[in-house]
Amino acid sequence: MYLYRKNVKVKYKVTLTKEERESLMAYTRQGSHTAKRVIHSLQICDVLKTGMRTIDRVKQRFVMEGLEAALGVAPTSRIYDKKVDGETEARLISIACSEPPKGFGRWSLRLLADRMVELNYVDEISHETVRTVLKKTNLNLGGSKVG
Repeated sequence: MYLYRKNVKVKYKVTLTKEERESLMAYTRQGSHTAKRVIHSLQICDVLKTGMRTIDRVKQRFVMEGLEAALGVAPTSRIYDKKVDGETEARLISIACSEPPKGFGRWSLRLLADRMVELNYVDEISHETVRTVLKKTNLNLGGSKVG
């Protein structure tokens, strides 16, 4: 099967055996699978109404790496920079455990982020980064633990 897009011939031809087609159809109809895997198996079987680029990538992985690679999720090559180091985490936790500012009953994520910048611990920090640091430490700002 060749697909044409803007008069450019796509170079990956997918040919499924009868067994592969039956296996993919059975795979999409039963069991619980990740959504990405089901979508890719449906694309390979029927070339559903999805973006052409997605279909091209799945077809390329099938031709180059086989059926299992085409159905799986490709590993990411992106490297995420760590925004907060151990020292900054410790400072954030110490602020979160301290008394909240006057007029506030408890610390909010935005208040903590603002205080970190005020104290020149960081140049900038989002409330979402504060949330992930506090979640990682299982710190509950919502009150005392019952039980």
